[in-house]
Amino acid sequence: MNQAIIGSIFTVIVFIAFIGVLYWAFSSRNKARFDEDANLVFDDEEKKIIKNKQES
Repeated sequence: MNQAIIGSIFTVIVFIAFIGVLYWAFSSRNKARFDEDANLVFDDEEKKIIKNKQES
């Protein structure tokens, strides 16, 4: 095997992995989890606001 064939095989493997990651990221099965994770930043701020109001 020369370097060109190895490079081609590696490119195909990386492309297949990329397609797998895209499928995983955009799968409707993971949508609820990703939506919840996206709102974690805002949930933390709301808890701090509520805690500060309770302390005052």
